[in-house]
Amino acid sequence: MPESVEAVEMQAALLRLRRTSGLPVAFGGLLSDSRHARIAEVNGARTAALRGLVISSGSGLGGKSMALSRPCAVTDYRSSRHISHEYDTAVAAEGLRSVVAVPVVVRREVRGVLYGALREPLTLGDRTFDAAVAAARDVEQALVVRDEVRQLLAVSRPEPDAALGAAAAWEDVREAHRELRALMPKVLDPALRDELLAVCGRLASATGTREPGAREVRLAPREVDVLACVAAGATNAVAADRLGLRPETVKGYLRSAMRRLGAHTRLEAVVAARRAGLLP
Repeated sequence: MPESVEAVEMQAALLRLRRTSGLPVAFGGLLSDSRHARIAEVNGARTAALRGLVISSGSGLGGKSMALSRPCAVTDYRSSRHISHEYDTAVAAEGLRSVVAVPVVVRREVRGVLYGALREPLTLGDRTFDAAVAAARDVEQALVVRDEVRQLLAVSRPEPDAALGAAAAWEDVREAHRELRALMPKVLDPALRDELLAVCGRLASATGTREPGAREVRLAPREVDVLACVAAGATNAVAADRLGLRPETVKGYLRSAMRRLGAHTRLEAVVAARRAGLLP
């Protein structure tokens, strides 16, 4: 599997976990099916014993965390009576003793598991638990964005003729375009971002080329984002909330876009942007 946004975010989350908690080892992975997670990312390890390990729900510390859908920890992994010991060989090879495991939960569904560990049998404090939970939440947010992108990409490739044939279908196209543009800043994977931009371009030009006589206009990406929200009927405040901007910033982008488009009102700006092939 190519390095995806999930892998990139998992690597970043493990690094942040080590930095914020002081734990020397962090590792984790996503579920390959409903009951098994594969340890694909390891940070701070001395051996390759953990990489590729498949964790079954209910087995070991991570499996217990997955089954219970909550953080779990042991002070001394190899002697703990509160977990099963299917993975003792790999854990012993890396010399891990005190370990915390946190599930990655998206919309009440476990999607992965993160671990942090010490090579000494010490009790882990609240700071460590908080850091592990925050790292899992970072991966959760990346998965939420990825899921939304995949859903939008699946429904945002309409047949032009079909889209032109029904006003309701066109509204779906325009809403998908707006949502894709709003998601763009959250996407870390450059390849996925390029794919999103390409899809947005296809949606914006789904009516064909620019209208005859329409002058060519270039807008900044954020100006297009704001216009896409305005086209959906959003106020400046609502657009700001959707795009993660301040209302004053949205107002500035809108004013700049209107000037470039030669428009005097919000409606004129949307119409001009559609004629110029910038919005669907």
